[in-house]
Amino acid sequence: MPSHTLPNHATPCRTPPNPNKNYDEKVCPLEEKVYTYDTTLRDGEQCEGVTLSLEDKLRIVKRLDQFGIDVIEGGFPASNPKDIAFFEDVQKLNLQHARIAAFGSTCKKGIPANEDGGLADLVGSGAPVVTIVGKTWDEQVTRALRTTLKENLRMIRESVEFLKAADREVVFDAEHFFDGYKANPKYAMACLKAAVDAGVDAIDLCETNGGALPFEVEEIVGKVVSQIGDVAIGIHCHNDTGCAVANSLAAVRAGATRVQGTINGIGERVGNTDLLTVIADLELKMNKYCVGSERLRGLTSLSQYVADLCNMSVSTHHPYSGSSAFAHKGGLHASAIARFPEAYEHTNPANVGNSSRMVVSELAGKASLLAKANSFGIDLKAAGVDVQKILDDIKAREAAGYSYEVADGSLALLLYRHLGTYRPSFTLESFRVIVDDHEDTGAFAKDAMSEATIKIHVGDKRFVATGEGAGPVGALDTALRMAISNSYPQVAEMELTDYKVRLPDESQGTDAITRVVITTADSEGSWGTVGVSENVIEASWNALVDSIEYGLLRLRKNKQAHHTDESDSANKQAATEDQGA
Repeated sequence: MPSHTLPNHATPCRTPPNPNKNYDEKVCPLEEKVYTYDTTLRDGEQCEGVTLSLEDKLRIVKRLDQFGIDVIEGGFPASNPKDIAFFEDVQKLNLQHARIAAFGSTCKKGIPANEDGGLADLVGSGAPVVTIVGKTWDEQVTRALRTTLKENLRMIRESVEFLKAADREVVFDAEHFFDGYKANPKYAMACLKAAVDAGVDAIDLCETNGGALPFEVEEIVGKVVSQIGDVAIGIHCHNDTGCAVANSLAAVRAGATRVQGTINGIGERVGNTDLLTVIADLELKMNKYCVGSERLRGLTSLSQYVADLCNMSVSTHHPYSGSSAFAHKGGLHASAIARFPEAYEHTNPANVGNSSRMVVSELAGKASLLAKANSFGIDLKAAGVDVQKILDDIKAREAAGYSYEVADGSLALLLYRHLGTYRPSFTLESFRVIVDDHEDTGAFAKDAMSEATIKIHVGDKRFVATGEGAGPVGALDTALRMAISNSYPQVAEMELTDYKVRLPDESQGTDAITRVVITTADSEGSWGTVGVSENVIEASWNALVDSIEYGLLRLRKNKQAHHTDESDSANKQAATEDQGA
């Protein structure tokens, strides 16, 4: 993103604080701004074991937007049905800050840019930012692309010109730039200048192989910045030597004003630059502005949120957001931390939404719980409940395998239980699930069907229903809806959109506790719920019940709020008429 103007809502940098004090900002000049470019939905999804649904990708976009990321790369338009749907649906989101980027490559060799299908797809995606990758290493051009160095320059130049003519902001990802610069600096720079001459808005230098070291990156980026001129220079690193974050910081020291990365550093091979760690380092250590202090306090929550959607864990020792990042054991550290936190904490953990933790007794996070409850419309202070008791309950449940980061529905129900105001819409007598596989076709079998029978009580009435589905959870969902649909026709508006299973402790194998997270949606939005059990079907049932219960509770709350608004409006109208009379 060109660094011409600072966003109106931005609150720029500050002077370096005492590391254990809250991070307070002061206005800083525009040159302190470092623009953030997230590629979790494209490069991150190339991480082995990571698959994001369409709903996952849209939810991540909303959270990244709230966090203050400047550009969010959505993927390859027209490469698959999911990405096609993503670029259609993302335009319906009311994003407050971030802009969406579509990713592709330069036109193909021998093909004019205005006849290249890939470039046409990029324009057709509707994304305001288009990022194209092109070769800058002469060996890659002649051996991988099997074309001439001159033709590659033509491909870069014409592609940028075509996209600029389509009124897109254009970013050129200079692939293998550092290897290319070491091998043939003159040609690597010629590739960048071809993009600049064509009107490119920004150039991101890609450390594609992940083999460069910080001193090399700083030296090369410095030379590029001194030669390129006014075009914004960015950095895109991989972590093959464990230096992705260090290399990104070195690039900023050398004059780069843009940083690419992924949440938690997920990506191909050993991963990409961890964008959250870089943001925290830039803001807390290098006097730069990325998202600002208020949003920075949401870093740990965002890290956990994306990890859960990716069906992964945040490493306990992950910088800034790991549960052990500010953990202290008994003895010298534990006794010293109470008197002199700066001795063993390089920054105040509250700056990134984390907290200090003694290994033997976790410190409470009452402020976070109160804020979360307020987001549900629950004032715990006014209710007079024991907030510490609720926190202890949540911690005990998390120790047993629960995770509430992407399970707002289950967390809200838990709070209502503590308030004593939760009234279940239905109660279970029993359920049974049968899986039938009538044809043994081995590993490629797709003919298994599930049947679920549920016995439910709604008030003083008993209902029995049987549902079928391709899987046991689908069958349970169908049977439950059939059983309660007469009493709660609103369930027809709710749709189960995502289902994830995870073993928090994989070392236990088939005896491990199973965590199931379900995402449900209606016309008003979506919510997550969680269930935990040694039995995956029971865990699924628990998450499914919470999803329906919270959905019904949500509808009742919205209806009450609407009724209150109408009453207030009527009262105001009556008062106005009385005054007029």
